Amino acid sequence: MFPHLSALVIERIDRSDGVVGLTARVRANSASCRRCGQVSTTVHGRYSRRLTDIGVAGARVVIQLAVRRFRCLNDACLAATFAEQVPDVTSPHSRHTPRLRAMLTTIGLALAGRAGSRLAAALGQLAGRDTLLRLVKAIPDEPLAEVKVLGVDDFALRRGRRYGTLLIDLDTHRSLDMFDGRDGDRLATWLREHPGVEVICRDRASGYAEGARSGAPQAIQVADRFHLWQNLGQTVEKTVNALRVHLADPTPVPPSTEAPAVVRRSSEKKIIGRMREHHAAVQHLIGKGWSKAAVGRQLDLHPATVRKFANAASVNELIAKTEQRAHVVDAHVEYLHQRWNDGHRNATQLFREITERGYTGGELAVQRYLRRFRHGRGHAPVPAPKPPSVRQITTWIMTRPDRLTRDDAIRLRKLRRRSPDLDRLVTHVRDFATMLTGLQGQRLDAWIITAEKDTLRPLASFAHFLRRDLDAVRNGLTLPHSSGPVEGTINRLKMLKRQMFGRAGLDLLRKRLIHT
Repeated sequence: MFPHLSALVIERIDRSDGVVGLTARVRANSASCRRCGQVSTTVHGRYSRRLTDIGVAGARVVIQLAVRRFRCLNDACLAATFAEQVPDVTSPHSRHTPRLRAMLTTIGLALAGRAGSRLAAALGQLAGRDTLLRLVKAIPDEPLAEVKVLGVDDFALRRGRRYGTLLIDLDTHRSLDMFDGRDGDRLATWLREHPGVEVICRDRASGYAEGARSGAPQAIQVADRFHLWQNLGQTVEKTVNALRVHLADPTPVPPSTEAPAVVRRSSEKKIIGRMREHHAAVQHLIGKGWSKAAVGRQLDLHPATVRKFANAASVNELIAKTEQRAHVVDAHVEYLHQRWNDGHRNATQLFREITERGYTGGELAVQRYLRRFRHGRGHAPVPAPKPPSVRQITTWIMTRPDRLTRDDAIRLRKLRRRSPDLDRLVTHVRDFATMLTGLQGQRLDAWIITAEKDTLRPLASFAHFLRRDLDAVRNGLTLPHSSGPVEGTINRLKMLKRQMFGRAGLDLLRKRLIHT
């Protein structure tokens, strides 16, 4: 039943309360000293060890082992006595057999503390969460083989406060190491300790760039294409935000909608007028050298509001975000207008009806929305189609043309005809996408020159930003290396963090990532 116990003499087997007890002694008459290897037959004394082995049929297996202590006959050895060890059964200072220790270590790697402890109990083993975590932390690290292509990226240990750095072998997709912080000095130190790296694939953070240059000057640095595309997407969103005021549908409003629409537009004008006043006041005081805290006290604004107005390139960006903000009733406006025009004017009843249709807001929001039509029991207009949001337009631009739906392609085509600026933006993005997917890095310089000459300020800033890391960006658009495996490993790292309820220290997180 237990082939690894063949070196023992089983004297008695007992079973009670879900525990199988084995009383045993060692067969051999001699033992070898652990320090010098000298064989000894002189017994110094005896004692009993209690070992737990892998369970059987849901029952725990406990071995009560009689152990002898021998005298070491080597006068030059520092050990006067030593205890006998049985291969595959005992290990120094352990109450688990090596097989059980290996099983518990595997459970700890897979499930960490609490969940691992519950699984071990279901398998007939009593192992506390701390025991499992100690076993995981005690796993020795294997020596690293020579790394040719290294992937580097940061991850959040505590978002906004504490970050770490992850290193991946992009040839084998194996996690190599992780350390606290995301500064270039730590990366440079690691590279000096592990020479031979030929390619370093990274994001466009200046710290990693400097660390790679200092620690491995011979290595080729590659800016990851995912981050380049992500940066371009952020640039497109800023550009569309600035252009959105010029993308409104010029279709005239039907006469029947004029009265209600005036109420709504006047309400919006108050909000937008107040926003323009605050933006101008904040920018004026910031320009005079005031701190943001002083501006907030002077204008009686919340610090977050002051930051929003101070960081906005123009007030149009803020206005566009305000206009595209969804209202909780928006998805049910057409139904409300139809019921209102049919003569159903009870807001509570209409609230109940749209709740059955999936409305998740409150009754007060419905009452406020319908209040505009109560003056003179007016007619509710047919709601005009809501213009596409900045996020929608950005998604259409950043999606491959052959993967757009027919309706989205038509709407994007209409927007391009309406705005020459947007038309040029789409052209620039698709040219960059062709470079990125076709690995045509030789076209990068011409693309940057064209983008810098354009009047689209966010795009020109993006092109100028590419020049600061030109060689790495060109390599990223030319060489086949990618940080995709790094991003995938970071997703797995997030799963491990959640599995440990966010309480994992870096040492435990590192062990679980590297050894699973």
